Amino acid sequence: MALSLPLPPALRHRRYRLLWFGLLVSMTGSGMQTAAVLWHVNKLTGLPIALGGVGLVRILPVLAFSLVAGAAADAFNRRRLLFLTQGALAVLAACLGWLTLQGRDSLWLIYGIVAASGAIVAFDLPARQALVPNLLPRQILANAFSLNSIAFQVGSIGGPAFAGLVLSRLGIGYAYLVNAASFLAVIAALVLMGPVTQERQNAGGTQEGRLVLAGFVADVREGLRFVARQPIILSSMILDFFATFFSSATTLLPIFAEKILFVDAIGYGWLVAAPAIGSGAVALFLAFRKNIHRQGTTLLTSVLGFGLATIVFGVSRDFWLTFAALVATGATDGVSMIIRNTIRQLQTPDHLRGRMTSINQIFFMGGPQLGELEAGLVAQWLGAPFAVVSGGFGCLLAVLWVAARYSPLRRYDGSEPSPATPLPAAATAGDP
Repeated sequence: MALSLPLPPALRHRRYRLLWFGLLVSMTGSGMQTAAVLWHVNKLTGLPIALGGVGLVRILPVLAFSLVAGAAADAFNRRRLLFLTQGALAVLAACLGWLTLQGRDSLWLIYGIVAASGAIVAFDLPARQALVPNLLPRQILANAFSLNSIAFQVGSIGGPAFAGLVLSRLGIGYAYLVNAASFLAVIAALVLMGPVTQERQNAGGTQEGRLVLAGFVADVREGLRFVARQPIILSSMILDFFATFFSSATTLLPIFAEKILFVDAIGYGWLVAAPAIGSGAVALFLAFRKNIHRQGTTLLTSVLGFGLATIVFGVSRDFWLTFAALVATGATDGVSMIIRNTIRQLQTPDHLRGRMTSINQIFFMGGPQLGELEAGLVAQWLGAPFAVVSGGFGCLLAVLWVAARYSPLRRYDGSEPSPATPLPAAATAGDP
């Protein structure tokens, strides 16, 4: 008799399974490019502030376009929107790879393509996250976000590790070209899954293909009002922003690798992958669990652990202790990320999910990207270790403030009633 491995509940649904495997490949390529960009900038300049600039040019387009992108994800067909964003990201990665191989690379070229990619990601992420609840029953949404985390973390492990090999054997340009090819996996998944039903109940009366400015502004305002009136959602976003702002020091890893730990490109690749190893292990464990109890307390505790692990990373001068500390940052952040995503999606009606996600991405992308700039400035002035250690202490203070300020988050268990409306029948019925 043939043995079959049990699948997590979400992977038993064909359309979600297609998207998940596509994201697994694409995120590996993206993790590769993220590591390659920092290595590339460090090789061109050797300046901590230049590494911090990567975060700045990546987040500015997100801040500029997020609210518009969220309204677009609720107004337009999310699947079609993803075709456009994934294709555009592939073209930009291919251009960066080709120009690098031609010897026409420069700091400003890298900054320009990173900024353009950030603008596209601002539209990609709300559409992608809001699409997931349209593919699955609500009861297994938490499981789906655990699996999303696994895909992200596997990509974040395999991408940098593979990047280390490519950087040392072939060169930076080829890392960008591999990333460009990886986007084809998501595009293929979108083709194979077919049409996807979604709710559209926008306050401004927006219809696909006929965006009216006044209605569009009303849609954005509705999303902002919704988040402002949901203390659980708002406090989780604030916690995410401040914790990652103070503890986003992985942008300094090229400096730690070369000047403190004295390892080569392969060692650097494993350091970049270390947080994802921890987060991936946690996500894999949680993927086979139905529920996480006392979610508010667990969330706050995990972010405290994230800050403590960051401090250890900053004071370490041993490769393996640094590696272990980075694994711990990933494990604690992995628990936090799964809980945050589950809370937000379950507490948000489907017709508002794109806008909620776009507001959220201002917080969860703004924190680490602006934190990279802060880390680069502090490292330029006082050194990379001080930048990391002081950031870890800042994270601890942020958690204590949020815990004291937002008592509903502390008390949140995960079993509270949800205001989210039922998903369309096509999604709740599941698929073979």
